Amino acid sequence: MRVTSKGQVTIPKEIRDRMKIGPGSEVDFVVSGNVVELVALSESEGQRRRARSIRAWGKKMAGTLHLGGMTTEEYIEVLRGPRADLDPR
Repeated sequence: MRVTSKGQVTIPKEIRDRMKIGPGSEVDFVVSGNVVELVALSESEGQRRRARSIRAWGKKMAGTLHLGGMTTEEYIEVLRGPRADLDPR
């Protein structure tokens, strides 16, 4: 099996069928010495994993955006720019 330049491999159909892995399925890799094991995660395990990942990202990003005293609404207006349909200037 060949690894692409993006680090991807194709899981053979026989294995996907046997492990019930389809589009959107969550899998994990478990490394033990020189052996890498592919593990299909249940839907609830996948949801917990995504939730942990989102929480970790949130902690990493906390305090990185300084609005200079602007409210959330003011900041959104800066991002969107003037809206002629709401405030013709």
